[in-house]
Amino acid sequence: MSREIILDKFEEWSRAKGSKEARMEIFQQIRDIPYYLVPQIDDPYDWAASVLSNNRGSCSPKHYLLGLLFSRMGIAVKYVTYPFKWGAQPIKYPADLKELASASPIAYHVACKAYINDKWVLVDATYDLPLREAGFPVTSYWNGDNDTICAVLPLDEIIHDTLEARLDFVKSKKSLYSEQDKAVYAQFIEKFNVWLSSLRR
Repeated sequence: MSREIILDKFEEWSRAKGSKEARMEIFQQIRDIPYYLVPQIDDPYDWAASVLSNNRGSCSPKHYLLGLLFSRMGIAVKYVTYPFKWGAQPIKYPADLKELASASPIAYHVACKAYINDKWVLVDATYDLPLREAGFPVTSYWNGDNDTICAVLPLDEIIHDTLEARLDFVKSKKSLYSEQDKAVYAQFIEKFNVWLSSLRR
């Protein structure tokens, strides 16, 4: 069922379009899905499909979906991890959320690098347009050829050749979270998602 949902969207978004127009449309459609921090689903296909069925998702399922659709087009894709701190981002948090962001552990953003016109291009479809007003780095327009904005100010860049390598990497990193880290991050996620909803009203 998950693969069927993904294939249906691929057909809808790429129908009667050339390669460039199709990848631009896929990027825009995924970018415009409202960003929320959502629970992890073990199967990447199920997680990618959940973005479509729930019309919300975080960077991981959004980019697993993007990578699957680009691969369907014959575009080579690598997944890229960007460790970052929520408290160090140029986001205009409310005061209580800023405090939780600063106390949260290192998070692991993911985006795609796609091989387009003989070069690897960063394609980051994380944040939807309404979040610009609060300082989120949003790519308002992507020309289909060059790098987008990276959604975070990263501490590092780790390139994974396969989706499985990305999944293993982030699982190993998150296993190092202390119980305190998990508790603070859970609080942050809950309040962050409520705040995101308020930004879209």
